[in-house]
Amino acid sequence: MQNYDKNLELACEKFRKILEEQLVRVENMKSQGDFVDYKSLDVLKIGVCGGDGIGPVITSQARRVLEFILADLVKAGKVEFVDIEGLTIENRIAKGKAIPDDVMDALKACHIILKGPTTTPQKGSGMPNIESANVAMRKALDLFANIRPVKVPEEGINWTIFRENTEGGYAVGSSGFNVTDDLAVDFTITTKQGSDRIARLAYDYARKNGLNRVSLVTKANVIKTTDGNFLEDCHKVADLYPEIVTDEWYADIMTAKLVDPKRRKDFKVLLLPNLYGDIISDEAAEFQGGVGTAGCANIGKKYAMFEAIHGSAPRMVTEGRAKYADPCSMLRACVMLLSHIGLQDRADKLERALDICSFEEKKYVITGRATGATCAEFGDYVMTTLQKLS
Repeated sequence: MQNYDKNLELACEKFRKILEEQLVRVENMKSQGDFVDYKSLDVLKIGVCGGDGIGPVITSQARRVLEFILADLVKAGKVEFVDIEGLTIENRIAKGKAIPDDVMDALKACHIILKGPTTTPQKGSGMPNIESANVAMRKALDLFANIRPVKVPEEGINWTIFRENTEGGYAVGSSGFNVTDDLAVDFTITTKQGSDRIARLAYDYARKNGLNRVSLVTKANVIKTTDGNFLEDCHKVADLYPEIVTDEWYADIMTAKLVDPKRRKDFKVLLLPNLYGDIISDEAAEFQGGVGTAGCANIGKKYAMFEAIHGSAPRMVTEGRAKYADPCSMLRACVMLLSHIGLQDRADKLERALDICSFEEKKYVITGRATGATCAEFGDYVMTTLQKLS
């Protein structure tokens, strides 16, 4: 048998470094204060970064609509939009970082981020295998909660998915290593603090919105330690909300039950670790019309970022179809943004306008091609609809 002592020593050194970094993160979570109070701010700064691919196209329309809705607050100097450049794949590769330092400084100078999709290089793509900008941003700004609503009234579907955003398989997704030419290792991370705070946010949301069920989704039957701890910590929080029913599902079974017409109407709030939340929220979005229709919130105590749940679709750009990209994902994210900063009446109005434009009147339909409306035409349609609702 080959002597692997040197390989194991190097692997242990790398593993120790990962654990040391995570223990520092635990201590940071323990020392965190409360959520920022947006009403106490003299000026709310909204950073806008378009990303790459179709990102700049759909983000520009989302900004137009937001500026339209917030026109009075912008005029009064209460809200300021800040352009943040440099989150393109070309610049990230040139700087050799998921998020270049100057871009990160610009992000941290804002309170709210409206972010377009970004391309993540992967092995075999021919590009440097740098970390996902999304993952890097979530970790750097501690955006621990990814919240994705899915609503299809005619199907009885009204789900809100709470995905833990900074742990699980994505926490150290770029820190795995090859122990030998034959053996590779990646890691999944779970902390008591991380599980507790996402669970409290999910149960608090359920209580405030009169929702009587929270479904915990894991693979704790197989992934016994990390998923098991997540499940245990969530149940401790559930005990604080006795009026809410808590049930458990394995991730693979949940993917099946979401397509079961008899069972899917029962689900209200889904609470999941990072990887399962990513997969299942994409599946859930298909019921609403696909990932192009779904936005999401990434919430932390100090910062919040709002984005589409889909990728940057570079092929649409190379094929000259970027102007036909669907902005609904970003516009749905804007609904969540308005709600998060305490402007629920404006959030409700935008959501109503999007429902009219997407599901009811449908005067302009996005197809992703010249057979449908352009992104800008749909943005105009939404603003015209908003005027009618005033």
